[in-house]
Amino acid sequence: MNAASGNPEAALFRGNRVNERIVALDIGDVRIGVAVTDPTRTIASPVEVITRVGWGPDTRKIKEICDRYETELVVSGLPLNMDGTEGFQAKKVRDLCAQLEKAGLTVFFQDERLTTVTAEDALLEDGLSRQARKGKVDKVAAAIILEQWLQEHPNQQ
Repeated sequence: MNAASGNPEAALFRGNRVNERIVALDIGDVRIGVAVTDPTRTIASPVEVITRVGWGPDTRKIKEICDRYETELVVSGLPLNMDGTEGFQAKKVRDLCAQLEKAGLTVFFQDERLTTVTAEDALLEDGLSRQARKGKVDKVAAAIILEQWLQEHPNQQ
């Protein structure tokens, strides 16, 4: 189920999903940053960065990560233009997320404008070199996307 096609709150709290983790994705052309919540959905932690290969392998890798964390819930960053409209990058993200939904995952979208800049700034503050930041920025951006989404969809346990 896509968040646009139904009530996201209902999907989040159906059955045993109340304590189900949520995986977040920062989908780019070269890499996908991955973050995950704790079971109470209060903490978002960066997990890993996937190097893009193609829809099939990318979908399988994301499904494996979701299986590892025993969840079917995914929040994907949606790269909107600064005026809030969707452009070519948003279409590419939606296309990959459609594949994730075909694989049985439930996908929600979160505006990701400026999350990579925020992630870069946070890593700069930590004093990381450019090379060290490159390997971490995508998963930190995914954690920021997830934190923003959690703030907009507070846990109703």
